[in-house]
Amino acid sequence: MQAPTETDQPRTGTCRVCAGQVVQFLDLGRQPLSDHFIEPAEIGTEFTYDLLVGQCRSCTMVQLLEEVPRERMFADAYPYRSSGSAVMREHFERTARDLLDGPLRGPDPFVVEVGCNDGVMLGTISAAGVRHLGFEPSGQVARLAAERGITVRNAFFEAATAAETRAQHGPADVVYAANTMCHIPYVESILKGVDALLAPDGVFVFEDPYLGDIVDKTSFDQIYDEHFFLFSAGSVRAMARHFGFDLVDVRRLPVHGGEVRYTLARAGVREPSAAVRDLLAEEDARGLSDLATLRRFAANVTRVRDDLTALLRRLRAEGKRVVAYGATAKSATVTNFCGVGPDLVEFVCDSTPAKQHRLTPGRHIPVRPPEAFAAPYPDYALLFAWNHAEEIMRNEQAFRQAGGAWILYVPDVRVV
Repeated sequence: MQAPTETDQPRTGTCRVCAGQVVQFLDLGRQPLSDHFIEPAEIGTEFTYDLLVGQCRSCTMVQLLEEVPRERMFADAYPYRSSGSAVMREHFERTARDLLDGPLRGPDPFVVEVGCNDGVMLGTISAAGVRHLGFEPSGQVARLAAERGITVRNAFFEAATAAETRAQHGPADVVYAANTMCHIPYVESILKGVDALLAPDGVFVFEDPYLGDIVDKTSFDQIYDEHFFLFSAGSVRAMARHFGFDLVDVRRLPVHGGEVRYTLARAGVREPSAAVRDLLAEEDARGLSDLATLRRFAANVTRVRDDLTALLRRLRAEGKRVVAYGATAKSATVTNFCGVGPDLVEFVCDSTPAKQHRLTPGRHIPVRPPEAFAAPYPDYALLFAWNHAEEIMRNEQAFRQAGGAWILYVPDVRVV
């Protein structure tokens, strides 16, 4: 898969929020499905698409210009598990407590989660005896949620399924989504579903990677097929107002490399918090919605690509062993945009059984279980799961003690 050339002409498209014109500012080349880890026999059969990123000139929403069908991304065997990290388990328990202490304090509250995955957040809700329902389209993780006692519906959340839920269970006090809303191009159907399902004073709470952090950190690997939208407070407020809601609260979160939790309510029901005003002012002051800012980000992405490939090629020439740590979905963007294959990285170690003994999407680097990392330790480890760096490095102190070094590429390429 080839990286784009300097002569490629930018494309335009139509905004999935407001139907304005979307102008391309970044081309990350031809890409495979980021979470489709393949068997060797499947080489040559992978689905690919152009990973082009643009901004709507009307509502400022940053989005992909090419949509991957949802059935391809979130199939039955979707391998990601929300509870796979101790940091994320703690985060979702705190999130559940926040909801229980806030909008779910009334009599007989009801919460619906869009994309509940293995039920890690709803587990705390369920243990508190609160009525709940999780929507999860991927069969395997939906079954895991059901096994832990979560009420789950194996379906996509949209206007029709939301209306069915309202008829069966009554209105929801909270609709919640984590790392899900940015996945969904058909935002009109989602917000119509939220409107149909929410109680009059209910709230829609969702958290996703924050465009401001992505730009600051040059974390271009946050851009892949599943992340159709890259949200900012300004673009979320415009989206909310377009569909009869308003942005009434925001909260910065440290997880997944930097996220924001957005709270929407129907227009006029709740007064926006000071946090909303402050973040909007910050975005305006730094020019986050300016196309020039996004083009500088694109230039930084190219610099990181060139620096990373130069380092890996030098280490190969010196006879050093390099393996990667964490077969993340976002690593597909790095390996395919930068041209990193098994000639530069020997294998990737990962704790997810569904990914082990398979090949990474597109570049076909073997995925091995964690014990392969120390058998023997490599000279260098390329940390794809950089958003869990603190947890990983704490668990892998023996690697450092054996003389190993980590390679990081966010916000720039360096060896630590």
